[in-house]
Amino acid sequence: MSLGPFVRGLFGPHERRVAEAYRSIFIDIDAFVALVHRWAPAAARILEVGCGEGAVTTRLAKAYPAAQITAIDITPRVGRLYEGRRDSVEFKCAAVQTIAASSPAGFDLVILSDVLHHVPSDLRQGLIDSIRTALAPGGSFVFKDWERNFTPIHWLGYAADRWVTGDRISYLSRGQILARLAASFGQASLAAEERVGPWRNNLAVLVRP
Repeated sequence: MSLGPFVRGLFGPHERRVAEAYRSIFIDIDAFVALVHRWAPAAARILEVGCGEGAVTTRLAKAYPAAQITAIDITPRVGRLYEGRRDSVEFKCAAVQTIAASSPAGFDLVILSDVLHHVPSDLRQGLIDSIRTALAPGGSFVFKDWERNFTPIHWLGYAADRWVTGDRISYLSRGQILARLAASFGQASLAAEERVGPWRNNLAVLVRP
């Protein structure tokens, strides 16, 4: 187990609150999910790739009360800190390639948030290709990651992420992010992009094939 979950586990019943406070230093998740909803307000079948312990999923369940949500991650801790309805929210310990193979074109909204920098470089394009396979015609793919630049907050974010996860992370520049998305979906599919507070490093891109 990486150091971050171990340290947070020491907080016992206060772990969720501590995790939320830590995460809010770098990203306003409520603002991000509000952006997702603005971009795809009518989504009914949602796939969240790399959902972790369920922080974004908790907000998605509130923003889309009528939607069927499938939240996946390769960690066995998937959805552990989720708070919300359970009747139409399903957590799976699975890779997106598996979901895409079993449910091609099965989702009208796919979300990949702060995941790609954890994925080895040679596997990144395949992951995005699998999201394309899972996305239904006319659907929306919302990508969000921490953009690499040369600001102090970027290096603080890198150090924190490296320490918390233990992964050998590597971030992409805006140009590299857009090139990755265009390689799988086509340049014309890059429909919009916005920054999410509190830092401009949080780059969100809407992809509509």
